[in-house]
Amino acid sequence: MKSKLHLGCGHIIKEGWINHDIVQLPGVDVVHDLTKFPWPWADGQFEEIFMDNVLEHVPETTRTMEELWRIMKPGGKLFVGVPYWNSFEAWGDPTHARLFSEEIFEFYDPTTWRGKDRGYYSKAKFKIEEIAFVVNPFKPLVRGTRGYRFGRRVTNPTLKALIRIPATYLCNIIHGLDVKLTRL
Repeated sequence: MKSKLHLGCGHIIKEGWINHDIVQLPGVDVVHDLTKFPWPWADGQFEEIFMDNVLEHVPETTRTMEELWRIMKPGGKLFVGVPYWNSFEAWGDPTHARLFSEEIFEFYDPTTWRGKDRGYYSKAKFKIEEIAFVVNPFKPLVRGTRGYRFGRRVTNPTLKALIRIPATYLCNIIHGLDVKLTRL
């Protein structure tokens, strides 16, 4: 049985993974609306889950994180890619239900101050392994490029802190977040 799940795969089919989407596209193994709970997978079924440009489409972030936690094995790896809150990638799609900053994920990590202070928000517990900024301040000038992956991943904490200062006040510097989590 495959123990890797690719949520919201669209046309990007991963070999050796269970490929999921909300519509039946070529290569999609499971069709399911992620706003309908519970999801059609067993508790602790997956060692790895990949969801890129999906979480922002689901209105109930905490319920979704709890469902991800439920279907993952302890120690399982989760990748989440989301557009950054003040990028045109976040605001430009009418189907986006939620905007994201890196702090949101801290509420699910009991080792962070937000996770310690507000641990009662959710039963989903993950360890943040990495949060990368996807940066390209010139992206709005380049038409025809799809998604926020057109940019540089920044993981260095000092560089991230320096980038975040102007990005807080100026849009479209940080386009997305690549988040790597481990299920506790």
